Amino acid sequence: MSKPKVFIDGESGTVGLKIHERLAGRTDIELLKIAPELSENADERRMFLNAADYVFLCLPDEVAKGAVAMIEEAGNTATRIIDASTAHRTNPAWDYGFPELSHAHAEKIAKSKRVANPGCYASGFIALVYPLVKEGLLPPDYPLFCYGISGYSGAGKAFIEEYESPNRNPELSSARLYALSQSHKHQPEMQYVCGLARVPMFNPIIDDYYSGMIVNVPLQGFDIERIKKIYKHHYTIGRVQYASAYGHTFLAGNTLTDSDDMDLYVFGDTNERILLSAHFDNLGKGASGAAVQCFDLMLGG
Repeated sequence: MSKPKVFIDGESGTVGLKIHERLAGRTDIELLKIAPELSENADERRMFLNAADYVFLCLPDEVAKGAVAMIEEAGNTATRIIDASTAHRTNPAWDYGFPELSHAHAEKIAKSKRVANPGCYASGFIALVYPLVKEGLLPPDYPLFCYGISGYSGAGKAFIEEYESPNRNPELSSARLYALSQSHKHQPEMQYVCGLARVPMFNPIIDDYYSGMIVNVPLQGFDIERIKKIYKHHYTIGRVQYASAYGHTFLAGNTLTDSDDMDLYVFGDTNERILLSAHFDNLGKGASGAAVQCFDLMLGG
């Protein structure tokens, strides 16, 4: 029996490289590799996209949409896609690649032809908010605020080179707040997947370390013990788990680097002051780790 053929379109980017690292040593698949000088050649890419059983898209949004069209134009309905871009995350024709959200999510991913891989910050926000809305604790029209911090690897190849340059701008040594206009590519995904009536406020921060992130959602006036109970009961499969907040004075963004786990914390001393925190690696559960997790489900499905 032949091994499933896998192609990573956009392998030279940060996420593509990480996916390749995870798959390169596997003996249960055949990894197709395009010559670097032909990686932007449309005809060559079309050939690889349609030769593969499974395709990872690690591309800018419009290029990812074009890649999907190349497969559809060729009529190869057997090619199954995991898209790591933002392009299809709010498209109802695509299955959302977060199996821990429910057994239904996991079952859909296993059988899916088209999976949209979650965004990094969005993964933390959705992990915290989705179960609370689903259980009726958090009203869909509640005005949510989210802030988070990430290592610079999440900003892409050009930013990584900038941060790691010996002649870099001195301000890169400081944490930097961005998306100041309240228009960030993850906000539509946060709203759509959680079923929210309002777009959440979102303030991300990029800091001077390579990878790892913490996403926070503050709440007031909710039952803190019920929130803990919901997380404990909701997350029973996969890589997301409720973690005890006991003994934490600090929570460092980089301590889950190279892990595919996500730890959820509920901080606060009363129902009036609650901080929900999701701690994970933006390149692990926030990107390549999540993509390969979905791929393994699809492979078994």
